[in-house]
Amino acid sequence: MECLADAQATLTRNAFRTLNSVVRPAVLAGAGNPLPVGVGAIVLEVNGRVSGEPRQVPLLANRVGDKVIVSTVRDDSQWLSNVEADPNVVVHLFGERRDGTAAVTRGPLNVVSITLV
Repeated sequence: MECLADAQATLTRNAFRTLNSVVRPAVLAGAGNPLPVGVGAIVLEVNGRVSGEPRQVPLLANRVGDKVIVSTVRDDSQWLSNVEADPNVVVHLFGERRDGTAAVTRGPLNVVSITLV
């Protein structure tokens, strides 16, 4: 049974990687980004907690001015653990990099609140 769970986790991870490789370039260019008030796609850039290398992940976000909220129900999201390890992040909006500071709230819905600077 554990082997099946591992296989499912690997399949899910690979599916997200494939989807992200297609979506990320468009969102980096500004496609679907949220206006100052609204919902849309962003690319969140975080530092890998082991490698220290920048990692980019496209996410759906809710934005109100300089506050951006993203969330996930997945407890094993690497980007979430990376944000917990280093709250200094970059949000890509309309082709520009915006520095931000993130705060993580874990629960049934893991929420990351980012304040853009």
